[in-house]
Amino acid sequence: MKLSPILFTLQQLVEALNKADGRIVRFELPTTSLLTPHVHVTEVARIDKKFVDCGGTLRTDSSCRLQVYQADDTEHRITAAKFAQILAKGAGVLGSTNLPVEVEVEAPYLSVFPVIATRLEEKQVVISLGIRHTACLAEDVCFPVNLQNKSACAPGSGCC
Repeated sequence: MKLSPILFTLQQLVEALNKADGRIVRFELPTTSLLTPHVHVTEVARIDKKFVDCGGTLRTDSSCRLQVYQADDTEHRITAAKFAQILAKGAGVLGSTNLPVEVEVEAPYLSVFPVIATRLEEKQVVISLGIRHTACLAEDVCFPVNLQNKSACAPGSGCC
């Protein structure tokens, strides 16, 4: 059984920011290194994805995507209160606070990371980013268990 990170919802993120008072916001990559403290949140977006999985099932997925930009203005700091205000401005576009949150950032390549945790420290609130993984969403079709324990996903089987 694969373990997936528990994704933070927009509501959980807003609650964490509201508890953080005047602390600055820091983003922690999955490597545990922190992005520079002078980041800007440049976009708040709702991403709606419609797709067909490898088994032919139509699926949908929605998320709140935050674009973070590491700027050259090294004296800039975003506080938790300011970040919460930015999210509030995006509420009309997002339509729901139950969306999982992901962060798009150049680190060093444009990447998307799910938000998996927050922690309050003395002078900052740290938003921890996890790793996204690919997976077969139609394992019951592509990998049914048979008596010889062989995969049905073979050339000509119609899968993948």
